[in-house]
Amino acid sequence: MADNISGMAPRDTAPEIKDSKWYQPRAAMHAIRALMQDPEDTSQVFRVTRAMGGPSQYKGFRRFCTSAVGRRVLARRQDLADVLNDRDMLRALPDGSLGRAYLEFVERENLSADGLTDASVKGGRIIKDPDLALYAARTRDMHDLWHVTTGYGRDGLGELSLLAFTYAQLGNIGIAMIIYFGARGGVRESGDKRIWKAIWEGYRNGRSATWWAAEDWEGLLAAPLEEVRKQLKFAPASTYRQVFQDHLAAAQAAPAV
Repeated sequence: MADNISGMAPRDTAPEIKDSKWYQPRAAMHAIRALMQDPEDTSQVFRVTRAMGGPSQYKGFRRFCTSAVGRRVLARRQDLADVLNDRDMLRALPDGSLGRAYLEFVERENLSADGLTDASVKGGRIIKDPDLALYAARTRDMHDLWHVTTGYGRDGLGELSLLAFTYAQLGNIGIAMIIYFGARGGVRESGDKRIWKAIWEGYRNGRSATWWAAEDWEGLLAAPLEEVRKQLKFAPASTYRQVFQDHLAAAQAAPAV
């Protein structure tokens, strides 16, 4: 969903992003332009969210510290990525479980939890506080688990819908900026304004769900996926599925070039 951002002249050097609770829109807009030109460059997502995170991550971290899961994770130094990278363990989980669905997803899409780690490192931030770093890594490594739990795919609309869900959950304004420019480009390319409706559905779902940053994802892996969705209060993404199916059917019906 590429988009041209008016007023943004090409720059060879990306602006420095400082570790600050202040918003840094110039650096964010530079990263968004790079992301729109190359949607596979996930490191730019982390640059945007770092530049426009403001106090959101610190607020989330304080909330995490007050939760039972948060206190346990910090005390035991639990690394979610280590669990998600244990494919033998995931393969041994029951059919229909969240963990098996996650394994099928990452193998089908040729993904790993380490891919997000590499992209975030390329995005340029090193967090000195070990507890905050653990929380930040955990919320980062949940992304593909959230794909599976919500049912939002890795297509353009699926990513935007999941970002809307994530924005509702974590409150990072940089995520909202990525959604806006991505959706604007998608509507212009497809002419389908239902894209906005699907994204709004993702945001509403994020607002009505439990706070997923403090859920026990390690413990949920063995549970049936549908039970996990009910427990975490995720509403069906019906608008997204309908728009996705319509776009898929249109693409399949289009004459080969």
